[in-house]
Amino acid sequence: MTTAEEVPTYPFTQEDALRHPPELVERRGCPVSRVRLVSGDEALLLTGYDDVKAMLADPRFTRRLTAPDAARLTASDSGGLFNEDSPIAQMMEGDGHLRWRRMMGRTFTARRVNAMRPRIEEIAHRLIDDMLAGERPTDLNAALGFPLPVFVICELLGVPAEERVRFAHWSDAMLNLNRYTEEELYTAAVEFHQFMAAHVRSKRAHPGDDLLSELAAVVDSEDGRLSEAELIGTGQGLLVAGHETTASMIGKMMAVLLADRRHYARLVEDPTLVPSAVEESLRADPNPGFGIPRYISEDIEVSGQKIPAGSTVINSMAAANRDARAFADADEVVLDRKPNPHLAFGAGLHACLGQALARVELQSVLTVLTDRVPTLELAVPPSELRRKEGLIVGGLQELPVTW
Repeated sequence: MTTAEEVPTYPFTQEDALRHPPELVERRGCPVSRVRLVSGDEALLLTGYDDVKAMLADPRFTRRLTAPDAARLTASDSGGLFNEDSPIAQMMEGDGHLRWRRMMGRTFTARRVNAMRPRIEEIAHRLIDDMLAGERPTDLNAALGFPLPVFVICELLGVPAEERVRFAHWSDAMLNLNRYTEEELYTAAVEFHQFMAAHVRSKRAHPGDDLLSELAAVVDSEDGRLSEAELIGTGQGLLVAGHETTASMIGKMMAVLLADRRHYARLVEDPTLVPSAVEESLRADPNPGFGIPRYISEDIEVSGQKIPAGSTVINSMAAANRDARAFADADEVVLDRKPNPHLAFGAGLHACLGQALARVELQSVLTVLTDRVPTLELAVPPSELRRKEGLIVGGLQELPVTW
């Protein structure tokens, strides 16, 4: 049993942006371990594939993250995305979540997302045109990774893309771990809610050809499918997930494929590998975020270890996706890996609703880049890439490339 002083601080320090922290690697063989959060509270970390997958589908692992005996996850009191009182969080539990998910499933469909593919590729081409016309080296994150998902989610929600700098700040605030002060978080939360509330009311009065307009048509309808507060929360959640997480993943995917340039060259030679390469990039994500936290409502057992009610448990999907018991050559990037049942988008009832859109965006970026810029390469050694800090998602500060 470790002493209080020996309990490591989580998230672990990541010196190399493209390698899992040693503490995370060590815990792959210790599926349940104690960690200390930035708040100073202790939690339990799950790292095994089977344990993490089971936890994501187990209703005893709840989102009651503000229960009196729950660990405080962040350095702030607001909790950001983990705030149980937020409209987003309230839609994620119980019957309300099932109702919301069924309703979203009828509108935010795979068919709708796939119909967006030509437009997404068009945006990618335009951004790459601008990149190729500019100076070398350039930051691929700034040129393509960040703006593409912003333009896409803004079109989907019918919000003005020219507000993307404000969206980025609000999203970072929602995903805060220890980057922002309490005052900054409060201001961002108020501004974000006011913006989305005004936008939702505008869509109710003057609907357009976008997802929010379609959802707004059922607000306060007789069957009570969606309230205005839920629609505002939905818009906020989609805006955050639709640009920050996907933008970060574009950068990480390209870093993985360019760090060992044989991967990128293989995709240039064989574009049919793009879909499986995207899945493998998601599985092998070298720059993990916080993971998914849950509060335990009753005593349970995980890998033979009793976890008492009142515990806060964090799963590491990144560690689970490198579990050698679930994946052969788990630390290797295998572009044609099949099957690839990774947990990057979660599992069960809480699996990421936007995973179809994320996949289309990642595939589109990779397809267009390998076609248009076959000589793309890193402009710095992989060891010099810098990780974004202070947020619950992983990511790179910049991705310098040349061609």
